[in-house]
Amino acid sequence: MKEIRDKARGLMKGYCRVCKVCDGKACAGEVPGMGGLGTGSSFMNNVTALRQVRLNMRLIHDAVEPDTSTTLLGLDLDMPVMAAPIGGVSFNMGGEIEENEYTDAIVGGCRSKGIIGCTGDGVPPLIHESGNESIRANDGHGIPFVKPWDGGELHEKLEKAHATGCPAIGMDIDAAGLITLRKMGRPVSPKTADEIHTIVDAVHDWGLKFILKGVMTPDEALQAADLGADAIVISNHGGRVLDHCPGTAEVLPDIAAQVKGRLTVLADGGVRDGVDVLKLIALGADGVMIGRPFSVAALGGLQEGVETYADTIKAQLMQAMVLTGCATIADAGPKILYG
Repeated sequence: MKEIRDKARGLMKGYCRVCKVCDGKACAGEVPGMGGLGTGSSFMNNVTALRQVRLNMRLIHDAVEPDTSTTLLGLDLDMPVMAAPIGGVSFNMGGEIEENEYTDAIVGGCRSKGIIGCTGDGVPPLIHESGNESIRANDGHGIPFVKPWDGGELHEKLEKAHATGCPAIGMDIDAAGLITLRKMGRPVSPKTADEIHTIVDAVHDWGLKFILKGVMTPDEALQAADLGADAIVISNHGGRVLDHCPGTAEVLPDIAAQVKGRLTVLADGGVRDGVDVLKLIALGADGVMIGRPFSVAALGGLQEGVETYADTIKAQLMQAMVLTGCATIADAGPKILYG
């Protein structure tokens, strides 16, 4: 991983410093780029909130070879991890590799490790086109995310996502108002309950699952469940759309308490290692999305980089499960949290 990160640092110069601790401090306000919006506090709060979660260490048990596998949205995964949808290599990551090389690395690398990669959307069209093509090339093993565009563009992109053979389609509603898109004159906006219901029905008519990304309050989580969403992602878009948001680890328990069992609860924000994955599961998530670290791995090592990072996460997750007495992912509940 050190070699991968060192190479990525050179390729992403001016866009991401690939800091030893990726906490949003050095890149505050650098949007476009990999930083957080404004003061960067939403990005920093994600990391800080997760760092403040502490684990109970238990070693009188028989959980010697923990099973990290799980099933999310009908998908059997080797661990409860997905690569979050991130795109825009040219204006967010330095442009030293092509968009299709990036999406191939994310989707193919995740597939080879028994997890699933999500692809992003944006301007130019190359972003979603590359993601869609990578998913098609991997026999539909990927989840495309579409931004909350205004007008016919949203439905056109949903149809293109459907054509990839994917098992689910996501919409990152947290991208509404994204500064990079405003600068490019391409409107995205919040959606009414009726609009979301129509989207969910269309995706379900195709026989696919629908994921709504960008839920940060219990009332909107309940709305998503009532509107038929199959999953939500508790996310503030990596701190890139609204300054001064709480960290996702802060809001996760209250949201999970309201909707767990009605839909799949996914969470992202500040996840850097396998211990962070276990923390979010213990706080109430069914699965975890990881963004920036997967991007760094893809830039620094393409598919091999993604695979290496996935292996690292799994090893860390297994060690944390052993040290907290979790034989399976289902064992990772509030009892492993301190305080």
